[in-house]
Amino acid sequence: MQKILLLAALLTASTVMAQKGDSLYHPKDLTAEMVFSKSIEGPAQGPDGILYLVNFERKGTIGQIDKQGTPSLFVNLPEGSTGNGIRFNRKGDMLIADYTGHNILVIQKGSKEVKVFAHEPKMNQPNDVAITTSGILFASDPNWKDNTGNLWRISPKGEVTLLEANMGTTNGVEVSPNNRHLYVNESIQRRIWRYDLDKQGNISNKTLFYTFADFGMDGMRCDKKGNLYVTRHGKGTVVILSPKGELLREVTMKGKLPSNIAFGGKDGKICYITLQDRGCVEVFRNEVAGREY
Repeated sequence: MQKILLLAALLTASTVMAQKGDSLYHPKDLTAEMVFSKSIEGPAQGPDGILYLVNFERKGTIGQIDKQGTPSLFVNLPEGSTGNGIRFNRKGDMLIADYTGHNILVIQKGSKEVKVFAHEPKMNQPNDVAITTSGILFASDPNWKDNTGNLWRISPKGEVTLLEANMGTTNGVEVSPNNRHLYVNESIQRRIWRYDLDKQGNISNKTLFYTFADFGMDGMRCDKKGNLYVTRHGKGTVVILSPKGELLREVTMKGKLPSNIAFGGKDGKICYITLQDRGCVEVFRNEVAGREY
């Protein structure tokens, strides 16, 4: 059965890649349904051009989708660890939010050894992560039971600092392409906040950037022009907001539970979206390359 799923995923991905010239913002399947578990999250393209995601087949794993579109297991995380957000630093190291272990994990470039980069027992459950050009990491930290959350900063040396406590249910987090702003969303409250960001990773001038009237939010990413892409969990869309907080476009996915988004492809203009209800990855072609590419 698994071989059939993998073959189907390969054929589907090949079709997608062959049709990259199709109309923009038109979602297609990159993998077959349920190749990943329903906890699929945290897509990020590595410097090797491979797409990495958490919870391949089951929780506690990291999967990969190669350039030919074939999904497979990359690594098993240590017992007690479950990944969520993934980002790469400029050295090519993979940084992973481990929400059950209260860790930020690291897998150095060229290795499969999983190490603890930072540990903070006061974290509720580090969820999504964002990174500056200099390697400063930010982690959202929701408490779903109480509908509250925190925001943390992790230095390139692994030093953890609480930036703000008692927020709403912090979830998606992203740094603007000029490293001057930090975006943090609160899923239950349906708000996106924007902070000014200095070179040391300090935040100031908290401003309400955007509010949705319905449905929740999950992961976010910026393109190189500073537009913010927000996954609408429950609505099944990806919303694109301008740096001024204007609604530019809403892309309707096939699934209803998009959990996160990443940019990739040869030119950085392919959007990869993880769909939890379908256990798969959908893609659409974009006009602007992503910041992380």
